[in-house]
Amino acid sequence: MLKSKLRKKILKVREKINKKNIQIDFNQLIKIIKIEKITKKIIGGYYPVNFEIDDLTILRKFEKNRFLISLPVIKKNFQMDFYKWTFSDPLKINKYGIPEPEIKNIIYPDILLIPLVGFDKNLNRLGYGGGYYDRLIKKLSKKKNILKIGLAFSTQEIDKVPINAYDQKLDYIVTNKNTII
Repeated sequence: MLKSKLRKKILKVREKINKKNIQIDFNQLIKIIKIEKITKKIIGGYYPVNFEIDDLTILRKFEKNRFLISLPVIKKNFQMDFYKWTFSDPLKINKYGIPEPEIKNIIYPDILLIPLVGFDKNLNRLGYGGGYYDRLIKKLSKKKNILKIGLAFSTQEIDKVPINAYDQKLDYIVTNKNTII
């Protein structure tokens, strides 16, 4: 199945999920960080849109545990960078309707929390199709070691994500039901 058709199908399923009590276990993320022996505490999160897993509760817990939080800012040519952000900082709405931090302090996360459209057991992700995260991961990996954790509902899992040479694999995928390593 073509990526675009697959993406539409999964997004329809994701939209219909009753999200009242569906959350990602913060302790599972802390466990992964300890297993990976991550000592630097810069988290790259995202502002949830389009029925994505809501990571704001998780980011708030990370902030209370003295992690630096950052959110992406979408730039020209399908690029994005992460900027330092706290829950007391204002956000502005970008041209896609996504809240972003004011561009002040660029920061390179050690841990990326990545929203997913779909995923498979081989840690492949299906995104929205712009390649923003793939480009970012490639760029950041040249500067430092980063831990890439996808966040999704368990119902977003598919048998096989069609991949190409530009697609970047994740290190972990954490869902409301399990963790894929």
